Amino acid sequence: MAMWVFGYGSLIWKVGFNYDDRVVGFIKGYRRVFYQGSTDHRGTPENPGRTVTLEPADGEICWGAAYKISKEEDKENAINHLEVREKQYDQKAYVDFFTDPTATTPAVSGVMLYIASADKNTNQNYLGPASIEDIAKQIVQAEGPSGPNRDYLFQLEKALLEFGCKDEHVINIANEVRRIVSELEQLSTQSKS
Repeated sequence: MAMWVFGYGSLIWKVGFNYDDRVVGFIKGYRRVFYQGSTDHRGTPENPGRTVTLEPADGEICWGAAYKISKEEDKENAINHLEVREKQYDQKAYVDFFTDPTATTPAVSGVMLYIASADKNTNQNYLGPASIEDIAKQIVQAEGPSGPNRDYLFQLEKALLEFGCKDEHVINIANEVRRIVSELEQLSTQSKS
């Protein structure tokens, strides 16, 4: 029996395990939010980055990519990879995955995904809601072993736009980060002249 994994953040563009098929689609009842602190990939414990998690949201959908994994060895490798990669995400959920916005029945049921919950007892890196400006400032300043936090944001924005998803939360933060970076570059140029 095949295992399916749903990616709504970096898994969309950087998988890291073997799979048989990749399908673009969405899940219902969740929205993608930059509320999770990253102290191991896109930030440090002293200067955490921000990555996406999901929060329950009635009537909302979250676009991403689902990966079908059939071979036993590939399933085992995928789980091992994800358990390390997603170790700061304290919950696993199994959801219905849709490919057609008009469909009433899912394309696949029981698709696994990782969620960083808002529970500070089980998820010490949860940062929670903040203004677009504050989230953007934090992203501009953060860098970790996987690179600058802004690269994560821009790659996510690009990947979503490539499959026609205009996620306002992601776009608004990306635009604010671009504004801040442009401002910093202008200040840097002025101070040199």
